[in-house]
Amino acid sequence: MYKVVVAGTGYVGLVAGVCFAEKGQKVICVDVDEDKINQMKQGKSPIYEENLEELMKKNYTAGRLDYTTNYRTAYKDADFIFIGVGTPERKDGSANLDYVYTVAKQIAESVEKDCIIVLKSTVPIGTNDKLEIYIKENLKHDVKINVVSNPEFLAQGTAVHDTLHASRIVIGINSKEAEEKMLELYKNFEPPIVLTNRRSAEMIKYASNDFLALKISFMNDIANLCEIVGANVEEVAQGMSYDKRIGDKFLKAGCGYGGSCFPKDTKALHYLAQQEGYELKTIKAAIEVNKNQKLVLLRKARKRFATFKDVNVAVLGLTFKPGTDDLREAPSLDNISILLEEGANIKAYDPVGIENYKKIYPTEIEYVKTPQEALKNAEICFIFTEWKEIQNIKIEEYKKLMKTPIVYDGRNIYKLDDTKEIEYYSIGR
Repeated sequence: MYKVVVAGTGYVGLVAGVCFAEKGQKVICVDVDEDKINQMKQGKSPIYEENLEELMKKNYTAGRLDYTTNYRTAYKDADFIFIGVGTPERKDGSANLDYVYTVAKQIAESVEKDCIIVLKSTVPIGTNDKLEIYIKENLKHDVKINVVSNPEFLAQGTAVHDTLHASRIVIGINSKEAEEKMLELYKNFEPPIVLTNRRSAEMIKYASNDFLALKISFMNDIANLCEIVGANVEEVAQGMSYDKRIGDKFLKAGCGYGGSCFPKDTKALHYLAQQEGYELKTIKAAIEVNKNQKLVLLRKARKRFATFKDVNVAVLGLTFKPGTDDLREAPSLDNISILLEEGANIKAYDPVGIENYKKIYPTEIEYVKTPQEALKNAEICFIFTEWKEIQNIKIEEYKKLMKTPIVYDGRNIYKLDDTKEIEYYSIGR
């Protein structure tokens, strides 16, 4: 059993820590927020993620998992220290590494035994190399450290499963000693392990996320053209999916991607390339397409509504996708901002995202507990997230509850043949 310390208790850090504990390691999760630490000690997760609280309680009770704000004691005698803090985008699109270097400084000042420092946060290529130099320059004790790149490949909503049953584990190393210890740490995990140098590991993470974002933007671009030429994007996607070189994942058209990864990582890689004097034209296009796609429903609605002033609007789905309470870059944000600015009366429903939305719009929106409450007396409905609770709404309910059953579906929930009794608009069909 190793002592594994994880810095950061967001999607990356907390999920990693819990999963290592589940695999039998002694894990301590470090965060600066005392309230958050106390909350986690009570078995309550600060993020909405399937099965996470169950494993938190199980491993905390078993003594394999703990939480603290005392980083000095935690880092002091750790075998592995994972850095899983956020790397949010700056205004210019670059990755903000302030949190990473803050943790690195704390580690350098605290470690008193040889250890491996594992950077799990998504960082620009070359960061691991710079981080190792930085930590060694700031060490307070005579210890040996190795920095390893070990990017995560989880999806929000399925993060625990994606970690315990990953498609692959990528380890970027620069020493045989670090390689042997990382392989030992991961020996109870099932997926294939890809050993690379650190820069390749960093690039694998960016290239993987950006390729998926590119697929989504490509299909959204095709969907927009399908509408113009009279094709159906779902039939197009089905026909494409049988080609094994293309596959059937990420071919679903919609009103744009969001979340903590795709928007940030596409911009960060594009920025990095520009700094090196190279333009990633495909990634630039994906960013532009997604930006435009987020407002595709509003543009459709403007052809039907001269103004949104005093219009009763039902919004179904606030989070960027089902299975998470994360609102980062959610299409609902772009649309609701404009609707409120133009004087719309909004009733909004989301099964888990409302509390986070209240932090942005505490009083401007009427939040309701069921989709049906949002639809009552509405003159227009926007669907931004394909939660099951929203997919289960029957077409008759729109007709019965809405003042005028006009629905703009950004996730193509319904079959066209089933929507003939209402005024229905979707993406690429």
